[in-house]
Amino acid sequence: MEPKFILSDVFKAAWKGTRSQLWILAGLLIGYGILFFTLVAFAMPMQSSMAGMIVVNVISVLFSCLFSLGYMKNIFQALDGEEPQFSAYGQQTRNILPYFLASLLVGAIVLIGCTLFILPGIYLALRLQFFWAAIVEERAGAIESIRRSWEITRGQLPSLLLLAITLFGIVLLGCILFGIGLFVAVPLVYMMYGYAFRKLTINN
Repeated sequence: MEPKFILSDVFKAAWKGTRSQLWILAGLLIGYGILFFTLVAFAMPMQSSMAGMIVVNVISVLFSCLFSLGYMKNIFQALDGEEPQFSAYGQQTRNILPYFLASLLVGAIVLIGCTLFILPGIYLALRLQFFWAAIVEERAGAIESIRRSWEITRGQLPSLLLLAITLFGIVLLGCILFGIGLFVAVPLVYMMYGYAFRKLTINN
């Protein structure tokens, strides 16, 4: 099957979007990091009991889910030439449960695949990775988003594998650059992921 996206085009479009909104996207990452570690620091006394640990973990997971969903929405806004809006995070509260459930399901599926000589796990991870974007962009439910990712990635394995290797390389390069490079690498990776998702959904 003919590839639905070309890696060079994905990178060019993503870099354009990242460069135009870099300060906002990097600032959101920094803000998330500060809020998360502040939350953990204030919650440490509560972790002396089992009930406290459960409460802290639940709050941490909800906060992480909300940020992931809101940041992905910001990425789509940037791809549309719009300025990322903080209101995107409030809009994504309804998607927290579908995202959490879909993450658990995909994680379990990929884990089972990895126990079968690794390669099936990699294959499943590549095919199911876009459930997250489907939840944000198309308001898909947990099961629907997984099915949607499976549908749009049919016949696209070579392109998906090349994309995954490239994204990993960008993050690795960001880590090598004293970690500071991550504030460019992470928005760029998100942007490439979002752009690839949109290319995959054309006529599908």
